[in-house]
Amino acid sequence: MPEKKEVMDIGILERATLEGTAGEEKIKRVAVVGAGTMGRGISQLIASKGIDVILIERHEEGAKEALEKLDASMDAEIARWTMTESEKKAILSRTTVTSDIQGTIYGDLVIEAVTENLVIKQNLFRKIDQICDTETIFVTNASALSITEIASVTGRQDKVIGMHFLNPVPKIPVVEIVRGLKTSDETFKLVKEFSETLDKTAVEVYEYPGYITTRVIVPMINEAMYILMEGVASAEHIDTAIKLGYGFSRGPLATADMIGLDELMKWMETLFRELGEAKYRPCPLLRKLVRAGHLGVKTGKGFFEYPTAG
Repeated sequence: MPEKKEVMDIGILERATLEGTAGEEKIKRVAVVGAGTMGRGISQLIASKGIDVILIERHEEGAKEALEKLDASMDAEIARWTMTESEKKAILSRTTVTSDIQGTIYGDLVIEAVTENLVIKQNLFRKIDQICDTETIFVTNASALSITEIASVTGRQDKVIGMHFLNPVPKIPVVEIVRGLKTSDETFKLVKEFSETLDKTAVEVYEYPGYITTRVIVPMINEAMYILMEGVASAEHIDTAIKLGYGFSRGPLATADMIGLDELMKWMETLFRELGEAKYRPCPLLRKLVRAGHLGVKTGKGFFEYPTAG
């Protein structure tokens, strides 16, 4: 097993040169801010395509924990024969994990993957807007929030765009590229090309609450929760019926657990607030589980139990 990396001092990095001959990759190094489930997945995917990644978490302890979880998740893939030891070693060799937000200056592209909260995202974008080169493109992995509102706190609204990845990031073959009202065609083109480098099918979306995937999946998950709460069927039977009946690889309640019930509730609250439709109002059972700390896969328990999670 390759030796585990340590959290690194960002000062060791040198600025990657953006200039080059025609045909060279424009994106040579990516900074990912937020080392939760999505941030780690995005970082792993990018590094697996031969691009250097700086994964940034707020505190050093969180950065160390993120590195440990990234290492452990790849070990699990190796155990399932979906990754080799050499692939893991290559990914880690291209990944720098740090707690220094100044590391964003080294990214040709900066991807934000923090919690689904408008104020938190705006505060982050306001900060990195002062750090990064004026030509650096900022990407948000928001699932339902307004790209335009997030971009409004920066001096580069034409260079802010959404890339809504789905979990697990390395496995899901689609990404929604979401334009804000002021996102330029040049920004969209570069990010679309970057998506293709990651072997993702890029779907162009014009800003609207929930985009495509979130807006479509939330009502189905919410209705499944109501079916469970009303005692119509068990969680297992609800998911079995939908999986086998419609050819889905995962049922709605297992999907909710995979997303994270706290994140899912934020999506629903955003959609309900923006669109005012009852189908987006979070089911009381969801609120109950979130209050209890049963958030799905990441905590080991949600609608189902995950003994090996954590």
